[in-house]
Amino acid sequence: MVRARGCFDRLILAPLRPIAIAIAAATILAGCDIGYLTRAAYEGGRLLWHRKPISQVLSRPNLAEDTRAKLETVLAVRKFAADRLGLNVGGAYRTVTQVDSGAIVWIVMAAPRTSLTPYTWWFPIVGAVPYRGYFSHDRANAEAADLEAQGFDTHVRSAIAFSSLGFFDDPLLSNLLRLDRVELAGVIIHELFHRTYFLASDVMFDESAATYVGSRGAVDFFTETEGASSADAIAARGVYDSDLKFSAFLLQEEARLLRLYQSGLPRDEILKQREPIFAEINRDYAALKPSLSGLERFDLDREKLNNAVLLNYLLYFHDLNNFAALQRIEHGDLRATIARIIELAKSDRSDPFYAIWEATLNAPAETSEPPLVPLPTPPETSSPAKAGAESIAPSTSAAVKRSATSAVMPPVPPLPH
Repeated sequence: MVRARGCFDRLILAPLRPIAIAIAAATILAGCDIGYLTRAAYEGGRLLWHRKPISQVLSRPNLAEDTRAKLETVLAVRKFAADRLGLNVGGAYRTVTQVDSGAIVWIVMAAPRTSLTPYTWWFPIVGAVPYRGYFSHDRANAEAADLEAQGFDTHVRSAIAFSSLGFFDDPLLSNLLRLDRVELAGVIIHELFHRTYFLASDVMFDESAATYVGSRGAVDFFTETEGASSADAIAARGVYDSDLKFSAFLLQEEARLLRLYQSGLPRDEILKQREPIFAEINRDYAALKPSLSGLERFDLDREKLNNAVLLNYLLYFHDLNNFAALQRIEHGDLRATIARIIELAKSDRSDPFYAIWEATLNAPAETSEPPLVPLPTPPETSSPAKAGAESIAPSTSAAVKRSATSAVMPPVPPLPH
């Protein structure tokens, strides 16, 4: 990591007394922005305070049909995640909180201009984190401008979801109801993986593992509940396959940049030579994009690239094919794969990706599509209903992007996704 700035900040989701303790603790930590902390505590606490049971919302007779179907999907996914995947669900996603906008927080990321090593901030519990969150877009842009002035590449993006890592019973934020059911199922399982396991100071591993589990978990969920030939199961497999393709694409493009950055050339020459590489990455992604399903949200073909922008993608899609290889070793059993991922990460906390790579050296060759494990017939549950319009879901006019949508948010300092 490049440099860690210590501060007891971030989107702090805690009851009133722990928030007060957090603010008091922050006053003795040098460099902390107490105004930021107070705003974070207020905004985070507000999300928890306004939670409503999903069962209560579902009882509304005039609830929009699409909203009802998605809320019922959330309840079914959380049950599937607990019963079939062994994830720590607890009381998460039994409630929903109405939010007014698509983004709940703005995330700042940074990296040196001649390195793909992220700039980090340090927080208690979660350790070094390669981003910092703001509830104000203007403040996020100001932080990015300050880092740019120090010579860093920067990137500002939105986050629409979060995980408190199991410290609280996270609500579903109503902006997530803009996602389709396949995307929504993947996001919920992604966040529940964070609640189950989180390796401090290794956000790339945490996010990439959660991306894999969420994507593949959605495949298994729709296969079990609707059948392998259902439209949702087919769409989920398309997203899963595209995630693996995108991960392989990023690995290849990352290698090109690393060769330049590690070449020993003068800084000015590296900066000059990286621009054509960025342009080639844009073109390469434009060629790949038509073959991807569910990744239309990415603008990597048109986006002005720098190291911070690329890291935003690398954090979430690093070495996904090794997770898939591990699942082949586990005969397609995602529950067993999740347990193995966690076991291997605990065995080598300094480099969990290496532990997984080493464990997959003798993995069976991949097939044309992910193996599907026959699952026991689930207990009878009500299928997503087709019902009726009201205000728990925000307007669906603009599609919500599924990339980097969430933020890991423990009780005191929180992390963004």
